[in-house]
Amino acid sequence: MQSNNSKYQICTKTVMDTSDPWITFDKDGVCNYVNGYNHWNENIRLKDEKAKIALDRMINKMIDEGKGKEYDCIMGLSGGVDSSYLVYRVVKDWGLRPLIVHVDAGWNSELAVNNIENIVNSLGIDLHTLVVDWDVMKDLQRSFVKASVPNCDIPQDHSFIAGLYSEAKKYKIKHILNGGNMATESILPIAWGHDASDLVHIKDIHRRFGEKSLKKFPKINFFKRAILNPYLHKYIVHRPLELLDYNKDEAKKLLIDKMGWRDYGGKHYESVFTKFFQAHYLPTKFGFDKRRAHLSSLIVSGQMTREEAVAEMNQPIYDPEELKKDTKYFIKKLGFSESEWNDIMNAKPLEHSFYKTDRKPELIRKYIIGSYKKFKGIN
Repeated sequence: MQSNNSKYQICTKTVMDTSDPWITFDKDGVCNYVNGYNHWNENIRLKDEKAKIALDRMINKMIDEGKGKEYDCIMGLSGGVDSSYLVYRVVKDWGLRPLIVHVDAGWNSELAVNNIENIVNSLGIDLHTLVVDWDVMKDLQRSFVKASVPNCDIPQDHSFIAGLYSEAKKYKIKHILNGGNMATESILPIAWGHDASDLVHIKDIHRRFGEKSLKKFPKINFFKRAILNPYLHKYIVHRPLELLDYNKDEAKKLLIDKMGWRDYGGKHYESVFTKFFQAHYLPTKFGFDKRRAHLSSLIVSGQMTREEAVAEMNQPIYDPEELKKDTKYFIKKLGFSESEWNDIMNAKPLEHSFYKTDRKPELIRKYIIGSYKKFKGIN
């Protein structure tokens, strides 16, 4: 493979390009993501009868362990395609009794709320909505914007993860269903973001730029997620869509026909924050157009041609009038003046590694030892 340099290059099989600073290409101009997906598809992915056996085993295990309990599994529902389709299959096709959790971080679109209500009502399932304290969420999101890092969605995503585990613990549910899948999201450059579960990172950015206490913010640390939850509490995270021939367009059609679901026009656009962050903040300040990753994921899984993706990339990422309205709403909701916002957009972009992170080996070791001592009551 050839390392990326300052010369612009775009993959000959996808629409990924050198806006990802860590991308590499082979002699035919094919990027590392294509080869990575092909390796997974040919050597790791379970297919056909093996996938069916694994899915049946997963479902039966949840049913058996859920006997006599109110719920046999738990899953988050954002109102997006993946989670909405999964909950439909979970209830209608697999006969499971899920507890559905939605975390309201203050940015739900009206359409997302309607989609979630339609899904829950049509399937007759329980929904628990956890509302994050807005003053705390606002303070954290302001902090990440001021920090000038790419992934300003971390506070919102972190609260989703922490909230889901909190409800799982409260209701003693061991099986957690996740709508993540390689068919529609196999490509997501590391340089474009950072892991939302990194509490060390969140605390360091908040310490520098925040003002409010994080006491009311839902939190989960590395020790809990990587050690306590899977090994002590025995939580099992399943990704059932990996065991299906999951097709995004077919999933959308089913949701529209069966549950009156309505499309948002972009991946993760069910959140007003995420829409503005992905469609304006990232491409304008950092040059990262996440449509490249989303469309390229569909290309490598055979759900879209490169020509179709190129045509979509040539469409405006934001309607000009809608952008004016959303920008005004966004900066007002976060409490910035127009001049403050302009300063933020013109500030030097920084990598997440500029701040503390639990992804550094020495911090992981220190954090695990400290958390273990605290867990055991050792001074």
